[in-house]
Amino acid sequence: MAKINLARPTEAELAILRVLWNRGASTVREVQDEIEPRRGTGYTTTLKLMQIMLDKGLVRRNEDQRTHVYEAAVSRVKTQRQLIGQLLNQVFEGSSQQLVLQALATKKSTPAELAEIRQLLDELDGGSR
Repeated sequence: MAKINLARPTEAELAILRVLWNRGASTVREVQDEIEPRRGTGYTTTLKLMQIMLDKGLVRRNEDQRTHVYEAAVSRVKTQRQLIGQLLNQVFEGSSQQLVLQALATKKSTPAELAEIRQLLDELDGGSR
């Protein structure tokens, strides 16, 4: 099966995707209202970014009503995996061990996060201990 190469979202596009993942289908104004306090971008900038994202296949647009409604065309998980895969190859020379070690060393994990990580490792290892 051929691997589909998705467009890599920019930082600004990721901010828009986060809004769409959290809110679901939204108008440009609704997205703008969410990101403006953090990013300080204007409506026309957000509109232009969303049009570019449409061309890149990152969002879909419903044109049935006067006000167009956008939704994410890619899932959060698929995007995260794509970006992690690129980071893994570009920075860590394909070593998932180094990626995980650096990620855990960068920020202190909560006991709940560590328990979830241990559970995932047990599942990946076939539950053998």
